[in-house]
Amino acid sequence: MGEFKVHRVRFFDYMPSAIRAMALCRRSERLALARADGALEIFNFADNYFQEKLIPGQDGRAVEALCWVGQRLFSAGLNGEITEYDLENLRPKYTVEAYGGPIWTISTNSQGTVLAAGCEDGTVKMFEILEERIQFQRNLDRQKGRIISLSWHPSGTLIAAGMMDMIRIFDADTGHATHRLLVERGIGASKSREVVVWSIAFLSDHTIISGDSAGKVQMWDGLTGTLVRTHLVTKWDVLALAVSQDESSLVAGTSEGTVVQFQFISSSVGQQDKDWVRTRTFKNHSHDVRALAHTETAVVSGGMDTQLVVRPLLDKVEKNTQESALRKIAFPHRSLVCCAKKAGLLLFQFPDHLELWRLGESEGHGKPGDSLAVKRKPEKLIQLKRKGEDHICCSALSPCGGWLAYATVSSVRLYRLQFNNNNISITKVSKLPKILHSAHQLCFSSDSSRLFASSSHSSVIVVALSQSECKYLHTLKPKSGSRQPVHLLFASEDGKWLATANTDCEIHVHNLHKLKLHCTVPVYSSCPTAIAIHPTTSNLVMVHADQQIFEFSLVQKEYTEWSRKLQRQGLHPLWVQRDTPVTHITFNPENPAHIILHDMFMFCIVDQSLPLPEAKTLLYNQMTLKSLPEPERIKHNHAFKICKNFQHLMCVSLLEDHSLVVVERPMLEIMSQLPAAVRQKKFAT
Repeated sequence: MGEFKVHRVRFFDYMPSAIRAMALCRRSERLALARADGALEIFNFADNYFQEKLIPGQDGRAVEALCWVGQRLFSAGLNGEITEYDLENLRPKYTVEAYGGPIWTISTNSQGTVLAAGCEDGTVKMFEILEERIQFQRNLDRQKGRIISLSWHPSGTLIAAGMMDMIRIFDADTGHATHRLLVERGIGASKSREVVVWSIAFLSDHTIISGDSAGKVQMWDGLTGTLVRTHLVTKWDVLALAVSQDESSLVAGTSEGTVVQFQFISSSVGQQDKDWVRTRTFKNHSHDVRALAHTETAVVSGGMDTQLVVRPLLDKVEKNTQESALRKIAFPHRSLVCCAKKAGLLLFQFPDHLELWRLGESEGHGKPGDSLAVKRKPEKLIQLKRKGEDHICCSALSPCGGWLAYATVSSVRLYRLQFNNNNISITKVSKLPKILHSAHQLCFSSDSSRLFASSSHSSVIVVALSQSECKYLHTLKPKSGSRQPVHLLFASEDGKWLATANTDCEIHVHNLHKLKLHCTVPVYSSCPTAIAIHPTTSNLVMVHADQQIFEFSLVQKEYTEWSRKLQRQGLHPLWVQRDTPVTHITFNPENPAHIILHDMFMFCIVDQSLPLPEAKTLLYNQMTLKSLPEPERIKHNHAFKICKNFQHLMCVSLLEDHSLVVVERPMLEIMSQLPAAVRQKKFAT
């Protein structure tokens, strides 16, 4: 496998933001998720739950509700604005002021023609959805309390609104309230407190289901306005509801971190009449469950503990398969760490600032597994605060450590770093080319003479850097005409090639000497999660969201023999079943046959000189090999050398001195920084 001196880094204080809202687009199988800092993430559930797109947040943009209208995404928040997003350029497209105070909820009719917004001033505001924008239509009858939750009847003629102490049913055509459903308050001391109807669902048989702050899930008859059944599920709040597409299953999220499932079934064998029966309780969160989605086979939940949990329903999936495994998505599916391998520097990206650290140094050598004494401690050199309201979407550090760049949706900033002994100076490059106004990804060439910035329509802007100026050179464009954003950039060590990957699953390679497109890799059905060009062979290595690995020769413009052999034989089942994507690929210059890649839970050295593992062989065989004598070891050796000594990996990179940098962010440290959960009585305490 090879021996490395490892810099074990645990001083990246990455803290994900709480999940506030989510919306599922059933047609495209994409889940939109909003966080407390205003950032939006889009996951492709059809492509192994890959985090396909990320729209950075903005100061003051707190999203309370999300809604898909076809392929269009809308959000609303307590700033009183409705925002539509440009999913190609990963930014807000426009915002519309609702003029009703803070907006608590938005919902669209099943026809996708009208968007309803529930406001603080007691109005439900109706917006007509046009091709390029939304336009205010009218208000429904104004109520005395704020509108907290909304749900349309599938016919589009009625709309139910959850409020304080009551539910109102409106006729969408006339705008008048037709029913008032009074929600009972809690018992005991909580009887004096108003009940908040946090979530509501309007089913096609006119059943209304509500979840409230008294811990009740209630079923109502929407035609007569009468209460049919009450389920007390928690002492605390029921914050979110989600219903399956066939309306046979319902899930409720609570402040205790539990998700309770109800099913519309017969309560006893042989009985014809169906009823809503509480069937399962899931406990996958430590804090409030603020948002829920119900797919055909799973319950998706998120909340204060920042993790997105996909819980398969075992009556809907085949047992002991990849589909039946619980998934927890805790970290972004792209790197927030940049390593300057020639200078031994690390750049950490946060939404509001960047941190530049110098790695420490150790004394002498030791045996494998030893912890070496630190001669010089790691040192934070710079903390650079961003300018403006927009959060940082990408950043880059040049390999020599002399240049630093970051981008928001509205600007790109470039800085020159200079080191004199222990002193560091940072100078902003004031005159940037006008074309460089925003970027989805940034990358420096290996000799730090060029900056590459991915722009709209999968294009890449090439900028030449020198001591005195920053000069625009060229814009590289793919021939496919794709409008999707580039999410991966990689410049080769020799400065000849630049590889790009976009969310249309296209991978383009540009020749930087001729400044034109060299080739396009055959499009594979799954999105690339990591790409890299080998420094000696000029082979492009790609890993996709479905865990498949490909190697493409840039000289021959075809897949290599090793790649074809890998596809013929197939990857080991345990490799394919991993549930976190590979986010980084690097190479070992001392051994050109080694490919180093990592996901969240392991890093792996793929040795191309060794045979591939058979499906029945042991994949994680490092400990077994150590216990075997040398002749036996050769029989059991295979290409995949996996190390799980380090967990919750943010970055694994190789420095020029062949030492390995491993950046970890233990989940326990993140959990310890969360606010206190609701107090729950535990047995014998």
